[in-house]
Amino acid sequence: MNSTLHTELSGLRAEIDSIDHQMLDLLNRRARCAQEVGKIKSRHGEAGFPYRPEREAQVLRRIAELNPGPLPEGAVRQIFREVMSACLALELPLKVAYLGPAGTFSESASRRHFGSAPTFLPQASIDEVFRAVESKHAHYGVVPVENSSEGAVGSTLDLLLAHSLQLCGEVRLRIHHHLLSKAPEIGVLRRLYSHAQSLAQCHEWLNGNLARLPRVPVASNAEAARMAAEDPESCAIAGEAAAELYGLGKLATNIEDDPGNSTRFLVISHHGVNPSGQDKTSLVCSAPNRPGAVFDLLEPLARHGVDMSRLQSRPAPGGMWEYVFYIDLIGHRDDAPVAAALVELGERAGFLKILGSYPAA
Repeated sequence: MNSTLHTELSGLRAEIDSIDHQMLDLLNRRARCAQEVGKIKSRHGEAGFPYRPEREAQVLRRIAELNPGPLPEGAVRQIFREVMSACLALELPLKVAYLGPAGTFSESASRRHFGSAPTFLPQASIDEVFRAVESKHAHYGVVPVENSSEGAVGSTLDLLLAHSLQLCGEVRLRIHHHLLSKAPEIGVLRRLYSHAQSLAQCHEWLNGNLARLPRVPVASNAEAARMAAEDPESCAIAGEAAAELYGLGKLATNIEDDPGNSTRFLVISHHGVNPSGQDKTSLVCSAPNRPGAVFDLLEPLARHGVDMSRLQSRPAPGGMWEYVFYIDLIGHRDDAPVAAALVELGERAGFLKILGSYPAA
């Protein structure tokens, strides 16, 4: 190696080593502070709730605002998410249920929100995610609620109405679909495995590139990847996590028809969340079956200056009402305008259930 180059690199490497030692010391100082926080909470009877979504959201926002670069905001957020995840595990090792199996987008959303420290528990259905949290087998659950191109996930909406759990967070995940296989090229493929929603999200690409190939719907994209790993004449539509988990190559990448394709996930729990400064409130309600009822229901929101980010109607279970309406509001239920609007909405609605307030993704 050139001696000048060696000298210059040696100096920088020594500085990096010194910085690494300082970082290690600071990380452990932070961890000890987290442990002290846990002890204080325990003395005040709050040992069972170490995870505070509003606090983590505030920390991540502040770090993003203070970041001068050259690290991009996404990388800084990910690093600090992992630091907080590891520190939280010192207070209480979390268990997080998600729609499995391993390798699904639901698992990716769970890890994005909680970091890698928790124990992640794959469940066979969305209903079982709710049951795992309600039975306290898991502290939290992560469930899909809507896709930008395919719309609402009806089973999640119905379960939010039926269960007493609260929302404490949301995750938005960009969905990139890849064509995965053990095969060396598309020409040798004989069948395609995929979840029905992914088939719909990649419909035009498939018609243009794999029109001849039989499409076999399966329970999840991760299951599709597992089957493709065992069948060398097949392929699957799945994401990056499934490709790595099952050792599959990518015959084509980002094959989703909508380049902005994303899925929103909700985090369910037994506890509420304090205001973080940038929050949402989700609720479900019904309107009397008469002309103008929906307008009357929403009028208090407009009058109190409360923004509505989502309105979704769905047939009511049991026939008690014709429809129920799922509404997302901008703001926390404790914010004065939101609180006032909710009081009036409750007086006008035939039924009202506040699903939770939580930091906006």
